[in-house]
Amino acid sequence: MSTFTIFLILIIFVAFLLVVVIMVQNPKGGGLSSSFGGGGTQQLGGVQKTTDFLDKSTWTLGAIMLALILLSNIPIMGSGDANTIDVDTVPQTTLPTSTDASTDGGSGSSGGDADTSGDGN
Repeated sequence: MSTFTIFLILIIFVAFLLVVVIMVQNPKGGGLSSSFGGGGTQQLGGVQKTTDFLDKSTWTLGAIMLALILLSNIPIMGSGDANTIDVDTVPQTTLPTSTDASTDGGSGSSGGDADTSGDGN
């Protein structure tokens, strides 16, 4: 298993956790915190503590995801084999060169229009 594959698996796992944490939150403050008692003063963990935990975990998972994405480029840049082209293995193509006058496409010197004297007349 390559290093890039490990980074890819970790990025997918963190992305899944980030989606779960974001989906648990409610933009109006209800979310997970409202399911622990629905407005009573003695709630499990407290509304503010649950909201703080979800907020901090969202920022933490986002930072971890950003770091993993940036660090996943190191194995790609470190392997010179995949990103460089070996000049010796590239097939060399040669263009056909012809000295035959018949391959000029009919623009030979047999026509009377060509001025080859150099005097411009």
